[in-house]
Amino acid sequence: MKKILFILVLLNGSFAFGKKVKFAVDMSGQIINPLGIHVTGDFQTAAGFAGGNWTSATLMAQEISDTNIYSIIVDIPAFAKYEYKFMNGDQFYEAEFVPLESRVGYNFNDNRWIYVDSLANDTTFVGAIRFGGNAPMNKKLVRFYVDMVNEVVSSAVPHVAGDFQGWNTLNTILYNFDSTSVYEMICYVDSLSTYSYRFYNGNAISDSENVPVVCAVNSNRQFTSFNDTMMSIVCFSACGACVTTAMPTSFHLSAFDFQLFPNPSSSHVELLMNESIEDAEVVVTDYSGRMVKRFISDAEKSIQIERNGLVSGVYFVSVKSAGTTLLTKKWIVE
Repeated sequence: MKKILFILVLLNGSFAFGKKVKFAVDMSGQIINPLGIHVTGDFQTAAGFAGGNWTSATLMAQEISDTNIYSIIVDIPAFAKYEYKFMNGDQFYEAEFVPLESRVGYNFNDNRWIYVDSLANDTTFVGAIRFGGNAPMNKKLVRFYVDMVNEVVSSAVPHVAGDFQGWNTLNTILYNFDSTSVYEMICYVDSLSTYSYRFYNGNAISDSENVPVVCAVNSNRQFTSFNDTMMSIVCFSACGACVTTAMPTSFHLSAFDFQLFPNPSSSHVELLMNESIEDAEVVVTDYSGRMVKRFISDAEKSIQIERNGLVSGVYFVSVKSAGTTLLTKKWIVE
């Protein structure tokens, strides 16, 4: 046992500064704080910054080619998930409000996150994310989810590949939060484009799922990047959710689903649930998380939500049961 522990210590030391990661934020349209643009997170100690994780603000440098962009490159251990936020200033009350689609999301955690998945001799860079936004300029966020509850998960871990990343089965690792069976990742794609993709139980072409004909397009899954999108959680090699799914309680708890239409809309939106829920609570919040509307459904499957003075923008509609959020979707008010 002592020999094994000694080997593990050596391996951990060899990975201590295994990967360069570039954090960057696009401050277009923002009034820049005289104290500068900073980033804070749980990577700071590993990167060697004084003050410790989340207790200090790390100054970012203004780039020359685009002066709206501030960035910093750090050396941090690979094969780990990191959480962070950008700050317009150096105080925590000056931190950005991270949209739902980009958040860690579980246990009321509203931080951004990134999984550093390789030791390659290059720099991991997802792009200059807009301050308080979901994606780099002119890009859309897509968040993939796959449930592996019915599979023996490969030691190479699940991946996703598609024409949005060149069908490379090695590059795009899916991350597993809280030891659930759901694996996920965030990517950024061109707006108003259609992409094909598949999930893989591993990192080889032979590890591909078999997408059922009923939901396949040329044997693949497909999506169109109209908006920043959190995809529905699907079972590996299936069209919908797994029959038994162990998921974090902040998102999708069952096969429950609802539709919002028309969306975007200018006067009202119709919420249509796929099943009636006794005393379901419907809550509408704005981008700051402030509740602007609330309804109690008496086992109804359809609810009409009137705009009634809401300014144009993005809102989030959540359906809750017994105080637990079953599902949240975005409503765009024109």
